[in-house]
Amino acid sequence: MAIEDLISSVPTGLWIGGEERQAASTFNVLDPSDDQVLATVADATAADAVAALDAACAVQAEWAATAPRKRGEILRSVFEKITERADDIAALMTLEMGKVLAESKGEVAYGAEFFRWFSEEAVRIAGRYTPAPAGTGRILVTKQAVGPCFAITPWNFPLAMGTRKMGPAFAAGCTMIVKPAQETPLTMLLLAKLMDEAGLPKGVLSVLPTSNPGAVSTALIDDGRLRKLTFTGSTGVGKALVKQSADKLLRTSMELGGNAPFIVFDDADVDAAVDGAILAKMRNGGEACTAANRFHVANSVREEFTEKLVKRMSEFTLGKGIDPSSTLGPLINSKQVSTVTELVSDAVSRGATVAVGGVAPDGPGNFYPATVLADVPADARILKEEVFGPVAPITGFDTEEEGVAAANNTEYGLAAYVYTQSLDRALRVAEGIESGMVGVNRGVISDAAAPFGGIKESGFGREGGTEGIEEYLDTKYIALTR
Repeated sequence: MAIEDLISSVPTGLWIGGEERQAASTFNVLDPSDDQVLATVADATAADAVAALDAACAVQAEWAATAPRKRGEILRSVFEKITERADDIAALMTLEMGKVLAESKGEVAYGAEFFRWFSEEAVRIAGRYTPAPAGTGRILVTKQAVGPCFAITPWNFPLAMGTRKMGPAFAAGCTMIVKPAQETPLTMLLLAKLMDEAGLPKGVLSVLPTSNPGAVSTALIDDGRLRKLTFTGSTGVGKALVKQSADKLLRTSMELGGNAPFIVFDDADVDAAVDGAILAKMRNGGEACTAANRFHVANSVREEFTEKLVKRMSEFTLGKGIDPSSTLGPLINSKQVSTVTELVSDAVSRGATVAVGGVAPDGPGNFYPATVLADVPADARILKEEVFGPVAPITGFDTEEEGVAAANNTEYGLAAYVYTQSLDRALRVAEGIESGMVGVNRGVISDAAAPFGGIKESGFGREGGTEGIEEYLDTKYIALTR
């Protein structure tokens, strides 16, 4: 489909109660490769948020009472719709977010899988029935939908960060209002249209693009009818939302920032480690919470690893994501380019060496090259702060204990990566690392069938796996007489 036709096929109004509605004002969505306007979309207000919650509440009881099999069949239909339109969705994501087409196609497959997975989990919501130990009656435990939910999704994965929340919510019988990131609302609006075509009852999903997220979020969080808040984004914003939600004691799940260590031990297969490093660092152009943020490499293999990583990183070609010849697209905006530039400059000022890359090209667009920093000192900010860009800082260690201590020297705990050929060491280190997810000899760990989430200041709650649906269920105990 031509780009103009693709853009024109996307709803640009508010999506409330299964219908497109216009708003009093609009905002522009920009192509990060050249900062040109892609589309103009409706700008939701607090009043629009209340209208969306009205629609969700109106159908909540009916949707929760819908047979699990029926809910599952609808989710399966959504999976098939996404799969049919995979190329269009991928192109749209690339246009508004910047990632190269291959990355977008990978996200479409990954994002769709949450609907297929939770279409199967919808019929497996279990309870239990047991005699009371004292013999005085029976204990019946059942699970029920939490109720209307509010999801706030980020710009870096415009499809998958939404499907990871919608899949389990709808399977559990919850309605949901989604506020996509201001930078990337088009993918979510197209998904809403596809879900309507797949048979999702009107009112079960609303989508509210907005340039004033604070007003929209406050209107929903402060409304006593909302039952759950789920957020993916920065730790700072997550903390503020948790505090705000405390007044109503909302159920919350928070998938927040990361500072993933990538540990290469002296017994690792260095070539395999470099392959994994490219995947862990350069997935999504480095703009991923699970991206390897710092590379702790045993000093005995550090020189070899650095040389081979530099060679691979130098092979990336910067360009517009929509261009098939590009292997690295732009960052999301100029602010992110400035953040990456500042962290690299700080590391260099403290003694790090730029082995490749390290300088943002002149505009137009928000590009930054694949970069490797060698000999990064322990006090460099880039070892402590999430770079969210294609930069790999390398530092060394001597003993296993030093490597694990360096990996854990952060307030974050989302993902970590370990390369070793020793099974004993792999298990020992994986258990010792303070992280919600650990990849052993692999650079990609995300899987719809596995629980995704972190510990410490990377948040709480899990998305995906059999655990994911529990985030949208309340447990009810019914006491029965003998």
